[in-house]
Amino acid sequence: MKWSEFFTSSIGKKLVMSLSGICLIGFLVVHVGLNLTIFNDLPIFDPEDNGRMFNKAAHFMGSTVVIRLMEIGLFVFFFLHIIQGYLLTVQNRAKRKIGYSIPVKDGRASWYSKSMGLLGTLLLIFLILHIAHFWVPSRVTQDLTPVKYGDMEAHNLFERMVAVFQNPWIVLVYILGCISLGWHLLHGFQSAFRTLGLSNHRYIDSLKATGTGFSILVPFLFALMPIAMYLGWIG
Repeated sequence: MKWSEFFTSSIGKKLVMSLSGICLIGFLVVHVGLNLTIFNDLPIFDPEDNGRMFNKAAHFMGSTVVIRLMEIGLFVFFFLHIIQGYLLTVQNRAKRKIGYSIPVKDGRASWYSKSMGLLGTLLLIFLILHIAHFWVPSRVTQDLTPVKYGDMEAHNLFERMVAVFQNPWIVLVYILGCISLGWHLLHGFQSAFRTLGLSNHRYIDSLKATGTGFSILVPFLFALMPIAMYLGWIG
């Protein structure tokens, strides 16, 4: 089989989904870690922070050449993951199969493993909204308020977040997006690793537990940020 034929086959598509999914999981870890710096503004930490730690971290991510190159790779992974996901959904439905889930022993599959296409679509809508709110003003139009920290001038993304999350409808959409992310990860996390062959019974229980914990904790932390800003806990 040629390489071109392999990557257009069902197995090749699943492999691309798996590898791109693992890379995107890594991105979520970095992204949630960066965003958590907004909570340095809490009274128990530094009530005078006013987004300083977050803006500095965001400036580093946006001004470092290596990070910017990785950002391009990230968009490629997003594109591959979305395209291959839809192709697999269409292909498997045509064969009267469901999604790209790994069959379980009793032949049953959870509803969220059957709904990866729908959950992925909701996440795509959320992603487009998120890019429009923050990535475009920061990277493309660069129309954010500048703020200086010593000799460094950065975009005041913290101020932008506070402004965006004063709209209750936007906060609601973000919460729904985070819930969709959680359900998507609940199946996708372990599926990505199992596709690569990690199905040994010695590790599968640990993988399931890790995936479940990750699927709950990370979306919860993402959702907590707009909620905290809307309720005035920070900002």
